[in-house]
Amino acid sequence: MMKKRKLGIIGGSGLYKMEGFEKAKWKKINTPWGKPSDEILLASLGKEEICFIPRHSRGHKISPSNINFRANIDAMKQLGVTDIISVSAVGSLKENLEPGKFVIVDQFIDRTFSRIKTFFNEDIVAHVSMAQPTSKGLSKCCEAALKKLSIKYQVGGTYVVMEGPQFSTLAESNLYRSWSADVIGMTNMPEAKLAREAEIRYCTVAMVTDYDCWHPDHDEVDVSMVVQTLMKNAANAQNMIKEIIKTFKNYSVEKDPANECLNVAIITDPKLRTKKTIKKLKNIAGRVLNKK
Repeated sequence: MMKKRKLGIIGGSGLYKMEGFEKAKWKKINTPWGKPSDEILLASLGKEEICFIPRHSRGHKISPSNINFRANIDAMKQLGVTDIISVSAVGSLKENLEPGKFVIVDQFIDRTFSRIKTFFNEDIVAHVSMAQPTSKGLSKCCEAALKKLSIKYQVGGTYVVMEGPQFSTLAESNLYRSWSADVIGMTNMPEAKLAREAEIRYCTVAMVTDYDCWHPDHDEVDVSMVVQTLMKNAANAQNMIKEIIKTFKNYSVEKDPANECLNVAIITDPKLRTKKTIKKLKNIAGRVLNKK
């Protein structure tokens, strides 16, 4: 029995608030992992309620490495979110992915190294599969929305997640190109991994702001260049999100890899699971850990 679906939006660079929604209010949420990036915007469009969190906080105050990804995902789960659309600004690693184009990502290469990447790092160990890190149903919904709005897009693509906050060296950029990756950014890991651990279906729409420094015309990426494209992308992203809210329930997610994935992930002997950790994981894994 699939529970009532609810959409969460995580907005990246340039997407700090959502315009044109009803009953919009910012709500403070506490989590066992600390504070989320910001208060969560609760808003409605027609009959659908959504939850929105600006990943870098309003006004862009949080560096990629300092985002409290665990708190963001826990807050979404507390609010009943079942499906997340993650919007992320990225650099392009391919000539045909020009600034302004959107990529519906289906794979990641995680190159981050200074972030806590799991909810299961004390007492209770779990290993979830990340073979298919995004939701096919949500991806199809995003594709239909982009097509309807005549926004240029590509379906499928590999997103290299680097640590940052500095942009890549030329050698790094060329290395990632040699791996046939499509885009590069700093924020979707460990976000995608944590969404999977929380059994939340997840989809990334990456918005290209620049060619990474490999491109002869972009041998240096600078923020002013990125910001101009961000503003255009943000308006397109808002329209895309509104379209997704109207239609996401039309797309089947019954066989999604996130659904009940914790059933086969937790390896720790039940007798050794501490009450303290079970309590800390109640939002994320209570469905499985509190089974008698």
